[in-house]
Amino acid sequence: MSVGFQVPPFPLPMRAVLGAWKLAARAGVGVPRFDEAKMIAEARRNTGLHHFGDDDFVEPMRRLFYSFEEEAGLHLLGRAVMRGAAVRALECRLKLSQLRDLHPELVAQPVERPVFITGMQRTGTTKLHRLLSCATELRHLPSVEALRPAPLGRPVANEPGDFERRARQAKIAEWGMKYLSPDLFAIHPIEADSPEEDVFLFDVTFISPAVDASLSVPSYTRWIREIDQRPPYAYVRRLIQLLLWQRPGRYLGKTPHYQENLDVLFDVFPDGKVIHTHRDPRKVVPSFASMMAHTGALLADDVDGAAVGRRVADQMANSVERAIVARRAVGEGRVLDVHYRDLIGDTMGTMRKVYDFLELEWSQASVSRMEKWVGANPQHKYGRHRYTLADFGLDGDELDERFKAYRERFGVERESD
Repeated sequence: MSVGFQVPPFPLPMRAVLGAWKLAARAGVGVPRFDEAKMIAEARRNTGLHHFGDDDFVEPMRRLFYSFEEEAGLHLLGRAVMRGAAVRALECRLKLSQLRDLHPELVAQPVERPVFITGMQRTGTTKLHRLLSCATELRHLPSVEALRPAPLGRPVANEPGDFERRARQAKIAEWGMKYLSPDLFAIHPIEADSPEEDVFLFDVTFISPAVDASLSVPSYTRWIREIDQRPPYAYVRRLIQLLLWQRPGRYLGKTPHYQENLDVLFDVFPDGKVIHTHRDPRKVVPSFASMMAHTGALLADDVDGAAVGRRVADQMANSVERAIVARRAVGEGRVLDVHYRDLIGDTMGTMRKVYDFLELEWSQASVSRMEKWVGANPQHKYGRHRYTLADFGLDGDELDERFKAYRERFGVERESD
């Protein structure tokens, strides 16, 4: 039973559609199934391609599908969404395999001095990412490519008009999220024309920290934390090479999930630099729990606020503990710490420090673009995000104790309530 969080209802027309869908499902009609053979056949049919190049995705895919079927409690819409995402991932793998065969230069595509933003969720990573995306020297991941990293078409080709076709699909996805869950959109808008997280690239590996965060999938959660993370990170590097092959530049990536694997990140991107954001865990943990509860409600029948709170707190504590260990082995010149209070209180002063760290030109063009973004994106643009510790069964004193080492290591101060 939920502590304080209440699942927001879908809009009335959608509830009517889902009601009719449920009736059909009771008769065995229209239930999206995670049938490995059929989904692989569908991806091959959609692309006209056959070879995946390797089969290292098979075990992660099977474990993920097991959790979808047996643990996640997905409702019909959730099943359809996650099945569609899995088929897109399979299509992307087929396309990347073909493109690497056809274009040997893609295999050797350099990823030079990439920049990665990470930190606990809700610590200002999104604002920092979108501001830094204004730098003329950096090449970010837009939502369009996050949803479909590889070009469309049969055969696959990097052709004029391809990006626009993918952009139309991203616009439909943006509209759908805004319609189905305006509260979630107010917490973290996914806009088709905005930078998006690298976590979408990990979906293609089937080792997805996004699934782990948004759904209750305990066997999958245990497994992805036990395995070697280098293979999925190496595959994400291939995807970044694919992105740079389509549109060159100095890559700018972002996801909070990098925080728990900083050692692997630097192994795979040895000349990379990281900006590490920080904020009071008393604010961060319930805020992200709220975000994941809203996300879960889009996908699953039962969303227990207390269970989400426990899961998020455990994941965040594990993440910062791993980051503290990794940071001991990383030269300080490769990581810049940015505090949320500074990013909000002195935005342009903080960005100047970031530019200096990354050796970017503090040009009038980049400054003007940042100022324009700030003016167009005031806080609470899509509505106010309201949440409390109690909504998710969390205790502030317990969080203080769990994150004591984190506060001390990075000088994270308490925020006023």
